[in-house]
Amino acid sequence: MADVAHLPGLFEQIWLVAGLRWRILRNNMKNKNRVWDVIGVVISSVVGIVFVAGIAILVFVGTVAFLNDRHEARFGLLFWGFFLWWQVLPIFVAGFSPSFSFRSLLRFPLKFSAFYSIGLAYGLADSAALASLVWLVTMVVAAMVTRISVAPAMILASALFVVVNVTLERLIGSWLEKILAKRKAREIFLALFVLFIVGVQFIGPAIQKYGKSPRPDLAKIVRYARPSPPSLAGELIAGAAAGDSATAGIGAAGLAGYAVLLGGLLFFRYRDQFRGEELSETVAPARAAAKSVVPVRDAAGPELRLLPVTVAAVLGKEFRYLFRNGFVATALFFPPMLVLLFSMQFGGAHPTTKHAISPDLFFPGMMAYLTLILMAPSFNSFAYESRGMQTYFMLPVRFRDILMAKNLVTLAILTGEIASCVALLKWRVGLPPSPIFFATICALIFAVTGQLTIANWSSLKFPKKMEFGKMQGNRQSGMAVLVAFGSQLVFATTCGLVLFVGRIGNNPWLPMEIFLWLAAAAVAGYIAALDPLTKLAEEKKESILDALMK
Repeated sequence: MADVAHLPGLFEQIWLVAGLRWRILRNNMKNKNRVWDVIGVVISSVVGIVFVAGIAILVFVGTVAFLNDRHEARFGLLFWGFFLWWQVLPIFVAGFSPSFSFRSLLRFPLKFSAFYSIGLAYGLADSAALASLVWLVTMVVAAMVTRISVAPAMILASALFVVVNVTLERLIGSWLEKILAKRKAREIFLALFVLFIVGVQFIGPAIQKYGKSPRPDLAKIVRYARPSPPSLAGELIAGAAAGDSATAGIGAAGLAGYAVLLGGLLFFRYRDQFRGEELSETVAPARAAAKSVVPVRDAAGPELRLLPVTVAAVLGKEFRYLFRNGFVATALFFPPMLVLLFSMQFGGAHPTTKHAISPDLFFPGMMAYLTLILMAPSFNSFAYESRGMQTYFMLPVRFRDILMAKNLVTLAILTGEIASCVALLKWRVGLPPSPIFFATICALIFAVTGQLTIANWSSLKFPKKMEFGKMQGNRQSGMAVLVAFGSQLVFATTCGLVLFVGRIGNNPWLPMEIFLWLAAAAVAGYIAALDPLTKLAEEKKESILDALMK
């Protein structure tokens, strides 16, 4: 059949794949939840667009200044900034990148040349790549406006720089995909990465506190960095501006050599994928061991037997999910480490900053920050249910019990994290006076309970499927993120105003009294909302299952 059928050409194949992706996006937009998700992502992207535009203005001004002041050698610094942004940012935003799997292209009868070309083009669709392209175009425009003679070298350097970065980013991503194909490898990699990132944060405060910061030898750093792509791009422009054809030729040849080398390595990597490389982590078949049926109350453990059967069962399942998900379990170490870091910088007897923050402000601020971090997953609490979500609708259980169990897990995590962080703050900074301490605790009860009600509504209204042990494509729903941000902003503002009233008033216990009333109202609202949320779950059953089971 392959000998008879006429395969389309390279550009036609690329156009067909692009058209298929557009049709998939258009069909997904017919789903109401997808529409809200896209709207939320678009609104959230406005901040990123403003940031990119602001940096573009700075790049334009910097390029004009370098060319007018004859400091073309400093262009290497700009290219270094673009290089680090292009290669490092995708690691931090991997969970928010598009969930389309590049390997799914292998389902189609593509030529290898089309597969390779689409792979490179896919690298240009990344947010970091698009921002870098905008900044590079801004540099070229600034060169055309300021000194047209440097514009050809700027265009050549930018074009070669783009090819090098695209091939390097796709090569790194492809190898990471192979290395991290196993869930255990992904979790180990994430743990090491998190420890490295957090450990780096402690270097600056430790140096400032225990010793003088060593002055780096900039001449050696520049000399060692000369063979790198950003430095070669800077040399190409500097040589062209100074009329030094040898320096410009070395820069152009170096960039071209990097492009050829990285392109060749990417060629062999994509060739293995094209030939059917299998990265599955499916477990080999084995005889299943017979398991005895244990009553739910006995399986839940003695500490959960006081709860209703449904709540105890879901609660036990949620804790198993928590320890099964290495990414989420690792994130539980963040709050204490961040408290320790911030206390070294802004509090204690010997802070690294000139002006230490008093415990009266530091303690409420850290409690608000911890709530901001730990409450975020509750706004999509059914994310990891997947096909198990249909069990909730098949069994004779009430959704109020399911929501209560999930909320109890959140409260247990919050209680443990806040208790450990309070102990750290007492050791490092000291606790505030009793009125502020108890007012902050009451404010936490009010804010957490009020947010749980909104989070339950958001979880049913804007569900988004996520997978265990996966970072790529595991992002929250756009509308869920906006709802979480809006609710946290409202509660933080309310709590801040109440604490401010206590500071300017004569009654130091007034904020605690106000928060007690607000907490009582939040608890009453939470209980009253459980039955309406149960009805909402039944009404949204089809859309919830559609979002979580596919």
